[in-house]
Amino acid sequence: MSFFKDLSLSAFTAGFVAVLVGFTSSVAIVFQAAQAFGATPEMAASWMWALGIGMGLASALPSLWWKKPVMIAWSTPGAAVLAVAGMGYGMGEAVGAFIVCAVLIVLAGATGWFERVMNKIPMAIASALLAGVLARFGLSAFTAAQTALPLVLLMLGTYLVAKRFVPRYAVPLTLLVAIVFVAARGQLAWSSVHFTLTWPVFTMPVFSWQAIVSLSLPLFVVTMASQNLPGVAAIRASGYSDLPVSKLITISGLATLVLAPFGAFALNLSAITAAMCMGREAHEDPARRYTAAVSCGALYVVIGLFGAAVTGLLTAFPKELVACIAGLALLGTIGGGLAAAVRDESHREAALITFLVTLSGVTLVGIGSAFWGVVAGAIALAVQHIGRASLAEKAPVGKGIAASGNIAPDTHVAAAPGAGKNA
Repeated sequence: MSFFKDLSLSAFTAGFVAVLVGFTSSVAIVFQAAQAFGATPEMAASWMWALGIGMGLASALPSLWWKKPVMIAWSTPGAAVLAVAGMGYGMGEAVGAFIVCAVLIVLAGATGWFERVMNKIPMAIASALLAGVLARFGLSAFTAAQTALPLVLLMLGTYLVAKRFVPRYAVPLTLLVAIVFVAARGQLAWSSVHFTLTWPVFTMPVFSWQAIVSLSLPLFVVTMASQNLPGVAAIRASGYSDLPVSKLITISGLATLVLAPFGAFALNLSAITAAMCMGREAHEDPARRYTAAVSCGALYVVIGLFGAAVTGLLTAFPKELVACIAGLALLGTIGGGLAAAVRDESHREAALITFLVTLSGVTLVGIGSAFWGVVAGAIALAVQHIGRASLAEKAPVGKGIAASGNIAPDTHVAAAPGAGKNA
């Protein structure tokens, strides 16, 4: 089978790190959202089952089909919205709201309107958006030194040395050294791990206008603006602009629709974890990076089946270790995004505004900084071009994000010396 031939240690590690970062960084918010609707422990575990199965299958199967990395994640800002707005609604109304949101996501993908909007965003703005989203994780890698200086210094030193001599295995080696270090110091919380199978709990949906207005619409808006928008930017900035975005949006919506009665509130394109599986750290050959996404998807399915047990395993790692490995794994993508953002002088200031607004983390009317970064950058770009030839005539922006080159020189790595020799 070609998958096992294409699979490598670096790709599997990229998938594992993506799962580690994705779960440990936001699983608490998901549990808070479930509790807001009065979920029992069995229902909360069912949410993890539905999300794990949904993310796993929606990531692994399309990746195998297209031989390109497809990364689906839960909507973290959506979970935050539900945790705040869910009080006063029962689980049945919550499921009804999830279903309505899923239908809206399917329509956004099936009609192609979201992809058409994305095609109008210049590549510089999209790259700045992605860099801004990921830069917060890069900063966290070093702010972790405030509470775990020896660990961070050890990880940084290991990463730099490995990057010099065995660049493909820099992240796996750094993670291994870090795990050995914290284990030797007794900092792994194994007591929280209890291996039991998770069983799905079906909840009959209840539809109400109040829940649709208060839950479905905000969930849909923040998922599209704060998750799918940078998710598309990650796909295209990594050189996979031929992936059918509309179909991917539709797949995420259908997965949500099927699994909503079991607790899948909103699935969407991933940006942060996608960057880990789409970059050179996963594999030098872009044609083999899909194995990282498949590995990630398989691990998601395992998490779904063993729900609370695997979540406990992932949360056993110190938060500083997770923050540092995430930041180090994303360094290449952040640097490539910034380089692409400022390459064109006519777009440079608008791209920097996009980057800074996105990095700020500002939230207005419940919508996160990724959306407002694009808005600010688009306004800046429009003002800069007042009185000039139209932007479309100077540089066809519709092709900018849809078909432009990578943020890193990945289109050439396949031909790099020795790139095809490594398994």
